[in-house]
Amino acid sequence: MTSLILAMLAFLTSHAIPARPRFRDAGIRLLDTVGYHLAYSALSLAVTAWLAVAFAHAPFIPLWDQQPWMRWVPLAAMFFACQLIVAGITSPNPFSIGMGGRGFDPEHPGILRLTRHPLFWALVLWAGAHMVPNGDLAALILFAPLLLLALAGPALMERKRRRSLGPEPFAALALRTRTPSWGVLGEIGPWRLGGGAALYGMLLFLHPMVIGVSPLPN
Repeated sequence: MTSLILAMLAFLTSHAIPARPRFRDAGIRLLDTVGYHLAYSALSLAVTAWLAVAFAHAPFIPLWDQQPWMRWVPLAAMFFACQLIVAGITSPNPFSIGMGGRGFDPEHPGILRLTRHPLFWALVLWAGAHMVPNGDLAALILFAPLLLLALAGPALMERKRRRSLGPEPFAALALRTRTPSWGVLGEIGPWRLGGGAALYGMLLFLHPMVIGVSPLPN
């Protein structure tokens, strides 16, 4: 359990410190842009691997009993999380993490009609839904901080982008975002919707082999 706590602290620290401009700028001056991103990616992978191994070997300390209905919560939530993931990583987005704003059309914002931060909300669904059936201390240590981090992410990112873009350009780009309508499905596109469904199916298939537990209700 100590290793899991330390791994989670390292994970949160490795994401919080590089977000500070002073740290990032110093790293880029030292390693240049490519070197900095390679080093940060390697560090993130190492910390994530440590977190996964520590969680797998943490002792089981129950906090609540799993009820049959609880397994349906992540099963349902992950379908929508997968849709947000695929749409989020394949859509131009000047407001949040993802592929960047190049090619973004303010008149047809796609998934941004629902949220300007689809990847953060996918993480919210993943972490929050998995806390329900996993009623043990190790799961709480893993999922609760990630849920809080994902919930705080949109507000922090909005502040950062508003400052970098400027209030008026930000408002002009954001005019038609967060305005849900049936037309959003057409703007997202069938290939993204299909990709989200395919990702969901792949995760269902791989879950027993990678995690060791079937996600399907008994």
